[in-house]
Amino acid sequence: MVTPNNMIVGLDIGTSKVVCMVGEMDPNGRIELVGIGAQPSRGLKRGVVVNIESTVSSIQRAVEEAELMAGCKIHSVTVGIAGSHIRSLNSHGIVAVRDREVTEQDLERVIDAARAVAIPADQKIIHILPQEYLIDNQEGIKEPLGMSGVRLEAKVHLVTGSINAVQNIEKCVRRCGLDVDGIVLQPLASSYSVLTDDEKDLGVCLVDIGGGTTDIAVFTGGAIRHTASIPVAGDQVTNDIAMALRTPTQNAEELKVKYACALAQLAGADETIKVPSVGERPPRSLSRQSLAEVVEPRYEELFSLIQAELRRCGFEDLVAAGIVLTGGTAKMEGAVELAEEIFHIPVRLASPTGVHGMEDILGNPVYATAQGLLLYARQNYNGAYSGQGEASRREPQPIEVTEQPGLVERMKSWFQGNF
Repeated sequence: MVTPNNMIVGLDIGTSKVVCMVGEMDPNGRIELVGIGAQPSRGLKRGVVVNIESTVSSIQRAVEEAELMAGCKIHSVTVGIAGSHIRSLNSHGIVAVRDREVTEQDLERVIDAARAVAIPADQKIIHILPQEYLIDNQEGIKEPLGMSGVRLEAKVHLVTGSINAVQNIEKCVRRCGLDVDGIVLQPLASSYSVLTDDEKDLGVCLVDIGGGTTDIAVFTGGAIRHTASIPVAGDQVTNDIAMALRTPTQNAEELKVKYACALAQLAGADETIKVPSVGERPPRSLSRQSLAEVVEPRYEELFSLIQAELRRCGFEDLVAAGIVLTGGTAKMEGAVELAEEIFHIPVRLASPTGVHGMEDILGNPVYATAQGLLLYARQNYNGAYSGQGEASRREPQPIEVTEQPGLVERMKSWFQGNF
């Protein structure tokens, strides 16, 4: 049963951080953020669990922080997944309409027909995402339910992931005493919070640059057409800084966040920074431009790999709305300008929207996936078949949250004062 407050919870388990968000949904479908917990991620590498104990610990701390702030007990979550094990392909299914009018059963049968493709034995289907339906060769139908016809076709986008990677994520969540309401591809979740309908219709490439992986999702004609993952992201930038400047990784991360620039010409040569040394050696002074010259080649490589992926899948000339960057590593100064130099199309840094309350926190691209998970869960909550559900199209399980009133306002003010 759903409690009267209609709580929904998103859990973004990333390579660099774990974020748990608790949203309260009103009767109009508006989501108000009532709790958030963020902790460093200690058990993942490039989006895949490599240490279960460390991952469980990070999830527990993030969930406890969100529970304390929201004044509730979390029982189940919608979880994001990413990594280089993710694969995608487009498929096509055809069935005869039984009663000359498309019913829910016809939709289920045509989706089942579209999913009947050969996939490797070590992969499982995570999503079947309908792109469009055809009824008696009439194209471009988004909502075929109730329409008359004899033959129903569906064009769909299949997303698959490693069975072991999915099971390990689920295992970590269940070890924390939580149920998994759904596994959602992270760039798909991010698209809910950062892309507009106009961009999806016109053609857009979403690039979510995280700590371990850079995830791509291409939309045209209002539907998702291609997804991919590139194993170059923020961690590689940090490693480059650590190696080039001979500084500990932790200090390299701080330098990256505070002073790095993805385009060397934007960093002033007269700006100096202090670089901590390894061991007992004293810190050194270095120009900010020298730091940018270390960072720029890695971003250039990343954007070139994204461009190569768009060319390979044939969508380079179809993303008229351009590139939308999101994720923590996309925030770096100069990233948008460098991307525009490489892609020669419009590029923007997206701030997530759609969830209300604490806008100063929610506007950060770091939280795009977590907010997208809440918006994804809301769409499934409403019961209507949206075409964005999981492969089995099972009825989503409500997220049960036991209310403990009285702490909410106090914890909100504490969080805003300490975050």
